[in-house]
Amino acid sequence: MTKTNKIIYWLATALLAIGMLQSGIFALLRTKQWVDLVTGLGYPVYFLTILGTWKILGVIAILIPLEKQYSTIFLKAVYQHNIFTLECIARAAPF
Repeated sequence: MTKTNKIIYWLATALLAIGMLQSGIFALLRTKQWVDLVTGLGYPVYFLTILGTWKILGVIAILIPLEKQYSTIFLKAVYQHNIFTLECIARAAPF
């Protein structure tokens, strides 16, 4: 990915994250507009807590680069495999 594409990607991601974060915070604060909107749609007011929490968690998930998540999972798997293998060798060794 070129530098221009990265800038465009992160700018769009940041704008989306700011909008979702703002919306999640207002849902958790239960502002009058949100309460009117949710009750007008027929949902209970406690739905705002669930909605706000998931929006904020979504912001965190969006801002973490996906390649980093995959590499972390892979490195943990390799580490655990190596530890398991070394333990098996140590138990099988006669000394």
